[in-house]
Amino acid sequence: MNTPSTVAELADIIASSPRVLAVGARTKPALSQVDATLVSTCGLSGIVEYDPSEFTFTAQAGTPLREIIATLAARGQYLPFDPPLAESGATIGGTVAAGLSGPGRFRYGGLRDFILAVRFLDGHGTHMRGGAKVVKNAAGFDIPKFFVGSLGRFGVMTEVTFKVFPRPPAQMTFGIPCANAAEAVAHISKAASGRWEFDALDYSASRILARIRGPHQALERIAADIAKHWPTAARVADEVWREIDELGFAKGTAFLARVPMTLARLADLENALRPIGAQFHLTGGGSVAYVFSRDGMSVKKTLGELGLRGISLVDSGRNSTLGKNFHLKIEESLKRAFDSTDKFPPLPPASTDR
Repeated sequence: MNTPSTVAELADIIASSPRVLAVGARTKPALSQVDATLVSTCGLSGIVEYDPSEFTFTAQAGTPLREIIATLAARGQYLPFDPPLAESGATIGGTVAAGLSGPGRFRYGGLRDFILAVRFLDGHGTHMRGGAKVVKNAAGFDIPKFFVGSLGRFGVMTEVTFKVFPRPPAQMTFGIPCANAAEAVAHISKAASGRWEFDALDYSASRILARIRGPHQALERIAADIAKHWPTAARVADEVWREIDELGFAKGTAFLARVPMTLARLADLENALRPIGAQFHLTGGGSVAYVFSRDGMSVKKTLGELGLRGISLVDSGRNSTLGKNFHLKIEESLKRAFDSTDKFPPLPPASTDR
């Protein structure tokens, strides 16, 4: 695999290859199983600019998440959307391309709500920029958001700029037992509409995990109020989020997929997965389900029957896109503008019955 250390070297690889896919640390291996020359961005690593007073940073695409997280933490700041797989070595560029956010997206929004700018090489090897290194920017198309979840189809990212938040001084986690998905939906709906301002609500293994953050004294008062409304709620060690951030619930499985979800479909998903021995972890307050199993084919078939779609992160198959394909007309226009020579993986064929 090519690992260029400069943008110029990367541009030369794009020019000399019939098709190119940029990869980071390959912590989501199914996404790189395409017919293309793989080029690693790990040689383009490092924080280019960080202004704590402006709450923004710019990093090269191959920069490990853990380096960014540590740098922000030293100044009392963080990425509230909890980018996953940081300890596993995931890069900031790979996280953007995969469009992955963690539990914190429930309250603060996902990755696309924090990205401000992107620099990338198009199909001709031209170095381009989208967005701006300021929070308030309304000029032109919001190009950076199109790169979120793009899976390398529009170009090769070289730099990204994000806004960040002050890190809360303390947090508490509560476990609320649930007999099934229907009960979990009721609890999550109650928690989401309540006054406690949970910043994370996840569900798996017959319990909801609810997290609050803020000043120590305030959390103690909130905890007392939570106990009145959920007598069965118990304090849980905050370390549980580290396993979730690393997708540890799916460790050792042969198949892992990220599936957009709604609470209204949760019971259907649980009932359909149980007979085939598959499991799931619900995150983001019910907006995303990570489905995992030792039998990927059965899960793919089941998701298709439910009319659900998503992407596989770990899979022995060649197609990472699950269910009915969907893309916008503007994405087709961007693809033609940035990749007129088809240097990067194509957009998936759009379903006709969308």
